[in-house]
Amino acid sequence: MCARKDGGYGEVGVCLMVQQGLPLADELSVVFARMSGLLLSEETVGTAVGLVTALATDAIPGAVGAGVTLVDELGRKTTSGASDPVVEKADAAQYELDEGPCLVAWTQRALVRIDEIGSDGRWPRWCRAVEPLGLRASLSAPLVAGDRSLGAVKVYARLPGAFDQHAERLLVMFAAQAAILLANVQSVESARRLSDGLKDALRSRDLIATAKGIVMAREGIAEEAAFAMLVAGAQREHKTLRDAAQCLVRSTVRRGR
Repeated sequence: MCARKDGGYGEVGVCLMVQQGLPLADELSVVFARMSGLLLSEETVGTAVGLVTALATDAIPGAVGAGVTLVDELGRKTTSGASDPVVEKADAAQYELDEGPCLVAWTQRALVRIDEIGSDGRWPRWCRAVEPLGLRASLSAPLVAGDRSLGAVKVYARLPGAFDQHAERLLVMFAAQAAILLANVQSVESARRLSDGLKDALRSRDLIATAKGIVMAREGIAEEAAFAMLVAGAQREHKTLRDAAQCLVRSTVRRGR
């Protein structure tokens, strides 16, 4: 099966040879290796999730849509993505009702298959909510990277019994590669946020130091007294110390022009 996707993430050519009984580890590894170079340098977790859902729909025979849910250590959903609105509604029902195959796949780190959503009795409230959407079968696999369970990837079908053991093997291999990709992108994004926070802290420090120097020169006082005056002024004006320092620096620059 060959497909070309352009979902706003850049044009990604995907060619997967799907044959009964043929392992796809090599083919899937190539796909994710090609994507990871782009994603690790340029993209966000949300974009990576979108790419994974698009690829999952193409990679699993019988799937009409796919979704990815990332969950933190406290069970809070941090990121989710769906290939279409119907899948988004089916996933949303799991989060609202706090039950469903995706959540079990994540907590138990196990593959979960539903052959007929309308008659499956394991999650009755979720099944009743999803049946009107026209989805009849689902397959969910955990996203596990090292000792971390990141969440789950799932695919849906409009025909009962659409997923067999072959589809199970494919999704398990797909999930293993996707988990590595998503874990790497999460790490890069966290590092970027930390770096941005550090840069902001350094800028604030320099700004406060400049404002403190202005007060010292203007009032003829020592460093500690100047800092105390800045703090008192910020409290009086109900501003943060950084904002108060910035106002002082700007007003001084304007007067000096």
